Amino acid sequence: MSTFKLASGSLIPAIGFGTGTKWFKLGRDEIDEKLITTVANAIKLGFNHIDGAEIYNTDNEIGQAIIRSGVDRKSLWITDKYFSGDGTYSNRSPQPNPYEALKADLARFKLDYVDLYLIHTPFITKDTHGFTLIEAWKYVEKLHEEGLAKNIGVSNFAVEHIQQILDSKPKYLPLVNQIEFSPYLQNQTPGIVEFSQKHGILVEAYGPLAPLTKAKPGPLDSLLEKLTKKYSRSDTQILLRWVIQKGVLPITTSSNEKRLTEILDVYNFKLEDSDVEEITKVGQQKHFRQFFTELEDYKPKTT
Repeated sequence: MSTFKLASGSLIPAIGFGTGTKWFKLGRDEIDEKLITTVANAIKLGFNHIDGAEIYNTDNEIGQAIIRSGVDRKSLWITDKYFSGDGTYSNRSPQPNPYEALKADLARFKLDYVDLYLIHTPFITKDTHGFTLIEAWKYVEKLHEEGLAKNIGVSNFAVEHIQQILDSKPKYLPLVNQIEFSPYLQNQTPGIVEFSQKHGILVEAYGPLAPLTKAKPGPLDSLLEKLTKKYSRSDTQILLRWVIQKGVLPITTSSNEKRLTEILDVYNFKLEDSDVEEITKVGQQKHFRQFFTELEDYKPKTT
């Protein structure tokens, strides 16, 4: 299973290479040569899904890496996101709306289109942005109709925000909801994974390896040790298989070539259902969250 099929029929590569978090450089416009080299090498190794965002400010590096890799752009899946801001509603894209934001990003990417464009967060109001969340979605629909975004979706959306879009009877439904997801955070907000999947929206996971990278020690440590021996696979591979077998697409990153190869080598084995369930159950014993730490972030801003 090296791809997921979106409701649009598009096939999206089942693991994405992320250019946020580790590579985040908002407010710094110098070119990160290490990122260019890393992304180009990742593409050459077999990563054909690159996840970017306006707020990451890595568009130039991704564009240069594509050129440097020598790989046909049509064989790649490039994701971008509109910088809508966080729960403080105090910072957002310098562009007037998502339509203009993607056009500006494409110029930096040196690309004619992206394969997926997401509204990065739901924190949008008429007072703060000049348009509502529903109007933001209409801008994204326009990008899709003009071929600038082949597929469209959302990120960090809770049930109520997706429901707002569904209730507006949009021309096009969100195809993806990218959220923080790991065994220690199986629902970023209440019921969001089941709700998204029920409505044919693919869940993408950022931070899928948090139990290994940010949340040690934890209740999964001994279980992962047992499973690495059982399957003769690394703990990274075990966790990525768990994510994929939960029907969720993992986004991860590394600058280490050996680790990149290890990440890509997750399609040649499968966890037994009982092991998927055990990881799920044990993971629920700990709650770990890197971003949007309070559910208050998700409440509509009152003015």
